[in-house]
Amino acid sequence: MANAQAAIIPVTLFQQNCTLLWDQASKRGAVVDPGGDLPAIREAIAQTGIAVEKILLTHGHIDHAGGAAELKQELQVPVEGPHRADAFLLAHLVESGRGYGMEARNVTPDRWLDQGDEVEIGDLRFQVLHCPGHSPGSVVFFNPAQRFAIMGDVLFQGSV
Repeated sequence: MANAQAAIIPVTLFQQNCTLLWDQASKRGAVVDPGGDLPAIREAIAQTGIAVEKILLTHGHIDHAGGAAELKQELQVPVEGPHRADAFLLAHLVESGRGYGMEARNVTPDRWLDQGDEVEIGDLRFQVLHCPGHSPGSVVFFNPAQRFAIMGDVLFQGSV
């Protein structure tokens, strides 16, 4: 069975959890929710030694998606997610960022995700759950074999 590994990088003035997620055996991975602070994300990628194959977005808010377009261009990898219902958020990241003093680029995913889709990271398989609420297009990535989920802002602990 593939073994999931993760490293958390707090990014942006909101200190949201950008996650490096990878398959330990192959060292192939993904960057989940690169909201900003790309130098810190780059450093984490270098420290873990993973080969980033994609960027995953749980939803379209600035603190989760603000750095996705730049990182996509730099790493030459696709962006997957969130659900299409967050298209309006991703199309206005520049304006949203200005309101918080953050630089961002608008981004359009290479693949929109729907309930029941599956995302692969190395040999890991994650079910996609569409969980509107925090945003209309929020998704959760769930690996039932390891009972592991990445939820974006669908669930908070101790804040907001």
